[in-house]
Amino acid sequence: MRVNVTINGESRQADDVWEGESLLYVLRERLGLPGSKNACEQGECGSCTVYLDEVPVCSCLVAAGQVEGREVRTVEGLAEGDKLDRVQQSFVDAGAVQCGFCTPGLVVAAHDLLNRVENPADEEIREALAGNLCRCTGYEKILDAVRLAATRGETA
Repeated sequence: MRVNVTINGESRQADDVWEGESLLYVLRERLGLPGSKNACEQGECGSCTVYLDEVPVCSCLVAAGQVEGREVRTVEGLAEGDKLDRVQQSFVDAGAVQCGFCTPGLVVAAHDLLNRVENPADEEIREALAGNLCRCTGYEKILDAVRLAATRGETA
């Protein structure tokens, strides 16, 4: 089947998609957007989190056929050209990136939180990031990055 979807503000088309294929597979393998990571394929780790119609979802759990005519925004779509979004830049500046496998999902989750809550308390940050697993950082630098991003103004 053919899937027509808007990704990061651009109309895209993927052909020969099996209807049970995941959005994650389509993004990475068919459309060349490797930002979202394939880790658990069960919606448990959050590494593949993207926005679907401005709602964060685990793209490994979304069938490609479900995105027909909808809008998807990936971690790549948060940046404006070469300028990183404030959340992305804060992860870099705070040293919250180690192996980087969990980073895309954490960035999208933090971005969503900061769109909803201007200056979140630590408990709100932890709750917002609870669906994302990291095996490298110990989370403190990640919390620092979200706090830093909160001081840097609005997200898009």
